[in-house]
Amino acid sequence: MRNDAESGVRLRAGDTEVTVEPERGCRIASLRIGGTEVLRQGERFGSFVMVPWCGRTRQGRLHSGGETYQLPVDSGEHAIHGTVRRRAWRTARSDERAAAFFCDLTEPWPWPGRVTQLVELAEDGAGLTLTLGVETFGDSFPAQAGWHPWFLRNLGRGGGDVTLDFAPAWQEERGADQVPTGRRTDPGPGPWDDCFGMPDGVDVTLTWPGELELRVTSRCEWVVVYDEQAEAVCVEPQTGPPNGLNTHPRLVTPIDPLEATTTWTWRRPDQELS
Repeated sequence: MRNDAESGVRLRAGDTEVTVEPERGCRIASLRIGGTEVLRQGERFGSFVMVPWCGRTRQGRLHSGGETYQLPVDSGEHAIHGTVRRRAWRTARSDERAAAFFCDLTEPWPWPGRVTQLVELAEDGAGLTLTLGVETFGDSFPAQAGWHPWFLRNLGRGGGDVTLDFAPAWQEERGADQVPTGRRTDPGPGPWDDCFGMPDGVDVTLTWPGELELRVTSRCEWVVVYDEQAEAVCVEPQTGPPNGLNTHPRLVTPIDPLEATTTWTWRRPDQELS
């Protein structure tokens, strides 16, 4: 495990290496499996944390407890992906295979609180588990938690582009403003920038033919799939749909923090998938 300003926090197990950059939103900056990078690099890279909301909040307006709060508008007319992805986090502890990080919720979020992320590599290096916690320092507040990974569409080794396999129960209808209308429809064909309901938990398999199979699972009941760009495919487990602070509020209370976990497991063609 290395921990320095340039490399971030590096975890290793088996033939897998994970790099976390706490100074850049506690982003999983790199996931290298057998020497092959799986996450996009460059301007939009790695996998970032979405807290205290996921996706777009319509016009940045949060309605809670009879009050309306204005969140920073940073995606057209909407507020997107929370506040902690651009914040510097602190490292609480780390060893060869696991590390814990935290970041305090401050302005422009209306309520004080704390976000934690635990990053754990499986002992054999064939899996990665990410666990988020959101707690309040005082009053209760609505919150969401999730992850936004940029998986490479092509691993750059001469193989084919990634394919997706998942079976959602419904698709959230997307309005002209890119926010769910509240109507649920039968899942439609891609390309997508859409939210899907998976009430039994998120379960999505990405396959790079002949090279790698990676399965994203979570007890979260929503997943956003975004594949409307050339270089990457995003599979985003989250605790509620876009604009969910208003439509599906989940309160974080002093005795009931919000917790969410996702696990990625992988295998090569000659290995069993967990």
